[in-house]
Amino acid sequence: MSESQDDPDLFWVDPERRGIFPLDNFHIPRSLAKIIRKQPFTITVDKCFRRVMKECAAPIKDRPTTWINQTILDLYTELHREGHAHSIECWEGDELVGGLYGVSFAAVFCGESMFSRTTNASKIALVYLVARLREGNFKLLDTQFVTEHLSTMGAIEISREEYHRRLDEALGRKGDFHSLPLETSPSVILQSITQTS
Repeated sequence: MSESQDDPDLFWVDPERRGIFPLDNFHIPRSLAKIIRKQPFTITVDKCFRRVMKECAAPIKDRPTTWINQTILDLYTELHREGHAHSIECWEGDELVGGLYGVSFAAVFCGESMFSRTTNASKIALVYLVARLREGNFKLLDTQFVTEHLSTMGAIEISREEYHRRLDEALGRKGDFHSLPLETSPSVILQSITQTS
């Protein structure tokens, strides 16, 4: 992370309490599941990674500044080119209205940031991400911190020690981010999340 968009320095974050999504207990509110079945957005993967990052960094009403500086933007773009960073995008026609990005390695996905320009776009991007991670045998979805928005969908906090234990376990496994076909229907997406692993 960085202190601000204008700060060129970076620092690592290893909080005493870490936010994660237990992939076996991800919660989709019933109202959101109904919306997903109606397919309000076209969902793509890795179509415009750098643009998603820039949208995540754009100032919004509740957050006028960002921690995503030029160094982070360039480094993550390079990770994406090398196949280690990914984005999920939500489109209304030709308009990008929501999405998220993060880094994947072994059976770990570290979610970095998300954005939404219309209701439910970032939540639906997250649902599609979780389905992809479950299908690809990922073991850890790291959110760094838990927000009210994330907690409604099952995000929890665990201790630093427990996080490191889970991280070590996931590092010994191999996940496949591209195991889920892009054309997967919403009903299959929802089923893949609600079924017991």
